Amino acid sequence: MPTAVIRVIVDAEGALTRAEYEAGIGRLAALDLEVIAAPGARLADRRREIEFIAEDLDQGRSAQDYADLCVSAFGLPAELGVTTYISRGTDDDALGVLNRFGVVADVTRSYTDDDELVTVTIARAESRRVPESRLHTALEAALNCEVRIRFA
Repeated sequence: MPTAVIRVIVDAEGALTRAEYEAGIGRLAALDLEVIAAPGARLADRRREIEFIAEDLDQGRSAQDYADLCVSAFGLPAELGVTTYISRGTDDDALGVLNRFGVVADVTRSYTDDDELVTVTIARAESRRVPESRLHTALEAALNCEVRIRFA
C-alpha cells in the first residue's frame, strides 16, 4: 500500500499563537497520527502547513479526513494541500500507481546481472484508460528501475 504525505494548511491567516499551534499539534499526535510540523518557535507569519504520513488512504480514511481532524485540533478552517506518495520501489507501489490510474495489470520483476526490470502486463481493453507514456513515467518514478509495459 502506498504511503501518502498529506499536506494541510492549518492557519492560512496566522491567527494561531505559538501555544495554540503546539496544542493543536499535540492533539493530533495524541490520536496516534504521524505529524510533521515546524516547531512553534519557527512559525511562519501565515499559511502554516503541517504534514501527515499516512498509510491508510486506501483503508477508509481520505485526505479530507485529515483536514477535518485539523479543524477539530486547531479550531480553525483547514485547507487540504498537495498529497504526494512515498515510494519504496516495491510491487505494491507499482500496483498503487496502477490503481490510481484505474488500471488493472499484472506486475512481474526480474533481474539480469545488476539490472532490475519490472514488466507490467495490461489487458488491451485496459490500455485505453490512460496514455501509455503517462503510465510508464509514473511507474518508473515509483519504482526507480526500468519498466516495460506489455499489452495482452
